[in-house]
Amino acid sequence: MHTPLTRRTVLKRGLAGILAYGVAPNFFPASLFGKSAPSNRLSLGLVGNGLICSAHIGTLLDLTDDCRIVATCDVMRSKAEKARDRIETSYGKSKDSGSRASGVDILTTHEELVARDDIDAIFVCTPDHWHAAVAAAGMRAGKDVYCEKPLTLTVREGRTLVETARRHGRILQTGTQQRSNKSFRKAAEIVRNGWIGDIKLIRTRLGTFPPALPLPEEPTPADFNYDRWLGPTPWRPYNEKRVKGDYGGGWRCFFEYGGRKNGDWGAHHFDIIQNALGMNHSGPVGFIPKGFEGCQFQTHVYANGVKVERDDDLAKSMIEFQGTKGIVWVSREDFLETDPPELAARPLRAEDTHLDASDNHHLDFFDCIRTRRHPIADVEIGHRSATVCHLNVIAAQVGRAIRWDPKTEEIVGDPMAASLLDRPRRAGYVL
Repeated sequence: MHTPLTRRTVLKRGLAGILAYGVAPNFFPASLFGKSAPSNRLSLGLVGNGLICSAHIGTLLDLTDDCRIVATCDVMRSKAEKARDRIETSYGKSKDSGSRASGVDILTTHEELVARDDIDAIFVCTPDHWHAAVAAAGMRAGKDVYCEKPLTLTVREGRTLVETARRHGRILQTGTQQRSNKSFRKAAEIVRNGWIGDIKLIRTRLGTFPPALPLPEEPTPADFNYDRWLGPTPWRPYNEKRVKGDYGGGWRCFFEYGGRKNGDWGAHHFDIIQNALGMNHSGPVGFIPKGFEGCQFQTHVYANGVKVERDDDLAKSMIEFQGTKGIVWVSREDFLETDPPELAARPLRAEDTHLDASDNHHLDFFDCIRTRRHPIADVEIGHRSATVCHLNVIAAQVGRAIRWDPKTEEIVGDPMAASLLDRPRRAGYVL
């Protein structure tokens, strides 16, 4: 005897469970998710309550018809309490009643949070070195996942997340929200459709972080589980500058926890470049660090000869595509310019390549939870874009050019560089 097909059954069991009922994933009964549903709102848990989580909370609190936050956790109790108070204050002011006015629970660990049966999806807002473990735990527990960028700390972690998502039938949206921006999408479509001819060179600006300097040991705050913050990374003495979430640096300055600017802005811009070149399930074949044999810029190269240079002095835009028939410049704040100028406003024809479209990264994620289709920044896409970030870092670490096979996902002919595709994990913090 089958369990009744309910909304939570659909979300928890994923595609495999849905097909067992003989219901096509895009044709659910209207009673499950329509306006007549017992609840059309998705219940969310937040893991990591720092700067980026604060931005997500602001967005999620505006999406009252789509979601409600029911639990949160952070290694620093005061951050979790601050997030809870903000959410509960907002919900208390809502005109809604019932579940909207209920409290937000604080959990000590992400394991406790993902074990909750009343949570449909989690947002992973931790530093990069915790992304893979939290996302994997969530998917194994039957949750769908929105994971901040870059998707992982290492290449091998990325393939693990892809396999976990597919095995458990889970939805994973990578937080590369430029995919859901119309200007970046139009720029990619201009390139894909050959409107500026053959692409020869792409330049992008990532910016810089200050160097990661040695830090003196400081007393650890009483409400901060510092050992758990370090997680799988090597033990280091506590210093506030090491753990601080700071858009000007903080933990992002240290390679133990991320890829510096390659993992920061690179995760966004390389993702757009991958999309524009039709490389969502592949990638470059060569990576050259700045200064190697006179190379002026950090560079990666695709099999067709297209080069991507990191030029932090690029002034006009965040990304510049140079073709044999024109140029495209694109940045945030809906900046898009072309040469010739008319290309920016040229509409796509029916026979042109139309890229997947989304006008809201969060709503695309929620829609995919309900329909079980892949989101615009699916786990495979997020993994491939993060791989570009990681391999640029590895080339810089070994100080030489490396060759990459995107089919086998192996570094060719360089065992030392290949050893950096993953990292040792501290005891007690297995993936």
